Amino acid sequence: MSEAAAIPALHKALRVAVEARDVVRRAALCRIVASAGHEVIESTDAADVVLTDGEIASGGLPAVALGGTDDDQAGFLPRDANPDQIDAALRAAAAGLFVRAIKDASSSFDALHEKDLQPLLTPRETQVLSAIADGLGNKEIARRLEISPHTVKFHIESLLRKLGARSRAEAVAKGLARRRRESIEV
Repeated sequence: MSEAAAIPALHKALRVAVEARDVVRRAALCRIVASAGHEVIESTDAADVVLTDGEIASGGLPAVALGGTDDDQAGFLPRDANPDQIDAALRAAAAGLFVRAIKDASSSFDALHEKDLQPLLTPRETQVLSAIADGLGNKEIARRLEISPHTVKFHIESLLRKLGARSRAEAVAKGLARRRRESIEV
């Protein structure tokens, strides 16, 4: 669908074919579609988008499925979606977009438990840890980073504490493990 064709679909009344096996459910969905200002049509041949109750084939048109499990549909909402959600999904599907409901909105922004949090390493601590991994001693690290050996010692103590390590080697191993866990695979 071209960009020019997608923009009018967001503002105009759509021709919506409603498919549902249950006659009462179909009538309720037709009322929702009509109250959103769209035209309910009987045939999918002239429809812009299809609203289905579950897993009913839409004949290749963009479809919004309510409560189905077919991820191939353009729109996929829970069976109890409200009229505003249905209207938005129909408009988006007609514009060529894919719509998915949030699986569990309540857990999206839960607070993290303090025990789950790991202390963050400062940029300088990360540089010191990298230098340790390269096999450098305190004086060599100090020269590389242009800081005093005392400051290097301070950063190493902080690294050991934050990583829960007892030696430089253990700090490097835990730092690498942490980096693997936190890396985002592309």
